[in-house]
Amino acid sequence: MKKAMNRLHPKCGLTRLESWASLGVPDLLICDPTGSFHMVELKYITGYAVSLRPHQVSWLSKHSNSSSWILVKQQKKSEDKSKLFLFHARDAIQLKMEGLKAVEPEYSCEQAFDWTKVFQKIFD
Repeated sequence: MKKAMNRLHPKCGLTRLESWASLGVPDLLICDPTGSFHMVELKYITGYAVSLRPHQVSWLSKHSNSSSWILVKQQKKSEDKSKLFLFHARDAIQLKMEGLKAVEPEYSCEQAFDWTKVFQKIFD
């Protein structure tokens, strides 16, 4: 994601957050070309369950009216290609409870990922 951001949106700021003081805060803070901020929680899975921790679900639900997102990379052991799924924060509870099969993503694609569309969804 960082390489794609630097290539497609070199004026954007992408900050990796590691916060022990405020549990549940997403992994990335992005400042887009207009100066607007977006938060992205990153997840990597091999099945259909998305392991959001309770504090993450709480934070995402509380900020569901903001530009906050869950970006899930799925790599099944039986397949060579990865898949990418982008969910809005408002889907955090259902995504945690029911996984990928139950929630319609805002956007999804197979590898090679179309980062232009991913960023367009996040920034819109």
